[in-house]
Amino acid sequence: MHKGSCLCGAVSFEIAGALHPPDACHCVQCRKHSGHFWASTDVPRSALTIHGADRLTWFQSSERVRRGFCATCGASLFWDPIKMDTIAVAMGAFDQPTGVGLGMHIFVAEKGDYYDIADGLPQNQR
Repeated sequence: MHKGSCLCGAVSFEIAGALHPPDACHCVQCRKHSGHFWASTDVPRSALTIHGADRLTWFQSSERVRRGFCATCGASLFWDPIKMDTIAVAMGAFDQPTGVGLGMHIFVAEKGDYYDIADGLPQNQR
């Protein structure tokens, strides 16, 4: 069981089962949503339990995706591809230890100019 929460604790979650290696998304939308690149792990919806869901606010960032954040503290928590069986959970919201390490970088063609990616992990342009 993995647990986590937003900054103020109004929204918390539990995930049953092991976590998949997260990816780091450098696209413009993820950078603007999170304030830097977005690191998340995809989990089956059936494995995720959210406590305080009434404190979540959802922003529809495209036709296919909405982003969930705490209405009280503003913490970015979820990237939700609406018609899929998985949901992405922000790595920074997990209580430690997670037991996983970053697996890859995606949308590196859109990364910010203020940092370098030099960890040797695979980098996908899109």
